[in-house]
Amino acid sequence: MALSVAKCPSSSAAARLAPGHSPPRWSTLLRPFPRSVLSGSVTVPSSKNWSFGVACKQEVGTVPVSSPKEAPSKNGENGGLLGLSSEEYRDAIGPNASEGEPTVSITVVGASGDLAKKKIFPALFALYYEDCLPKHFTIFGYARSKMTDAELRTMVSKTLTCRIDKRENCSEKMEQFLKRCFYHSGQYESEENFADLDKKLKEHEGGRLSNRLFYLSIPPNIFIDVVKSASKSASSKNGWTRVIVEKPFGRDSESSAALTRGLKQYLDEDQIFRIDHYLGKELVENLSILRFSNLVFEPLWSRQYIRNVQLIFSEDFGTEGRGGYFDNYGIIRDIMQNHLLQILALFAMETPVSLDAEDIRNEKVKVLRSMKPLQLENVVTGQYKNHTKGGVAYPGYTDDKTVPKGSLTPTFAAAALFIDNARWDGVPFLMKAGKALESRRTEIRVQFRHVPGNLYKRSFGTDLDRATNELVIRVQPDEAIYLKINNKVPGLGMRLDRSNLNLLYSSRYSKEIPDAYERLLLDAIEGERRLFIRSDELDAAWELFTPLLKELEEKKIAPELYPHGSCGPAGAHYLAANYNVRWGDTVSDA
Repeated sequence: MALSVAKCPSSSAAARLAPGHSPPRWSTLLRPFPRSVLSGSVTVPSSKNWSFGVACKQEVGTVPVSSPKEAPSKNGENGGLLGLSSEEYRDAIGPNASEGEPTVSITVVGASGDLAKKKIFPALFALYYEDCLPKHFTIFGYARSKMTDAELRTMVSKTLTCRIDKRENCSEKMEQFLKRCFYHSGQYESEENFADLDKKLKEHEGGRLSNRLFYLSIPPNIFIDVVKSASKSASSKNGWTRVIVEKPFGRDSESSAALTRGLKQYLDEDQIFRIDHYLGKELVENLSILRFSNLVFEPLWSRQYIRNVQLIFSEDFGTEGRGGYFDNYGIIRDIMQNHLLQILALFAMETPVSLDAEDIRNEKVKVLRSMKPLQLENVVTGQYKNHTKGGVAYPGYTDDKTVPKGSLTPTFAAAALFIDNARWDGVPFLMKAGKALESRRTEIRVQFRHVPGNLYKRSFGTDLDRATNELVIRVQPDEAIYLKINNKVPGLGMRLDRSNLNLLYSSRYSKEIPDAYERLLLDAIEGERRLFIRSDELDAAWELFTPLLKELEEKKIAPELYPHGSCGPAGAHYLAANYNVRWGDTVSDA
């Protein structure tokens, strides 16, 4: 039979030949179709085991609503589409739904919270705007707050934005998207309330093959209550049910394991999508492509050529009213144990057998299991204090009214980690994360070894570090990849200069970079697990940090104070100096 691969059929994100199978998104996975054909046609003996995915449409165009007739507007209290009720929408789509067509119902649990308003709903709208959501989809907000459908739409509409290059039909797309958004109020532990939600979901699914995605935008202490209620009362009976879980995944090995056991009472591992939004950032996803598809880098990716690797996260603001949440976790749990460690594992892993999610995650787990638990002597902690700069007074961490007085929670940490395998033996991986520092940035810095017998070492004086090459991957802001090289300054003399070979994304690519939540939500809908964290991966990560965290808390080790807006505590520089390393972010890149 001849099978033609469509360019991108309206708002259908994936065409399927195998029911229930979620195809990969080729636009980012770069997988072959037996995957070897992206366009044209291919002849196969049987369609039984074949499926194909379609990349999201990039051209400007209208997005059809799932129903054959336009849903009516209600001139109610809020006017227009914001007054459209769930019942009116159901009447509008009519009873002619095809049972063979799948639908996706996305329930945002904790819909009234900041994460849902600022990230999840805008990301879902961006996917709809880019024509990446399935043809038939419905979005429900679920929370304890009393709210009508119209009130939810009003709240959501305030945070929606359109792509910079496609604003001409923005209002039309927003109207179409908001017509798909509804609200159901209920208690998180109530199976009865989730059963009521199930009835509403079925009304919108209209007898189609139903797939359901629950996004838990709630505190971790109620994860299991929600999963229990949703799995018993609101899971799909004829399609898949998936649950996205936000960090933190516990506070240590014991609490993380308990959370995993609780979730697995009601869900299989392949239903759980543990999200770390840093894995969805463009430059982090580009790591493996940069390394494995460029011959110039892969031979250099080892202890033979790399002197150290630095993973740097810094924010130029403090807790600012969020101190109550932050004080319970601290910078090590909040940033290092998840975001930076995940980037490290991706950076250091061996070549996976394939781009399959399990093959990639297997290699990441091997890296984590090759690392020794952190020791106190390889860690420096800090906490920002008040500081006046330019006539402006900046408060200290304990000045935040939501932070307990005398708190010893670190707002800064630096650590040296080592991977005990043949590729990375002896190479220090230096992590640094902090709040209220002088700049906002997330970077990966790869400092290469000195050139043996460098003919031009006299031109650099005694500071040979200035003569070493450095690869910088700037994750945010101003996404870029640049390589520092040595170059002769034009002229009759022999003067050397350090220059950058620079790929600045904003200059090279005109498209706006998607938010990390957009990519991860689309992956969850399509069943692509490559950028989500597996349970054994989570266990291995906590095993590295739990002994250190317990020692810090049991010994009540006071963090070193540093001024708000500085480059952090001096101890971080001494830690790097122990391994003959200079932090790359403290040296000018010019």
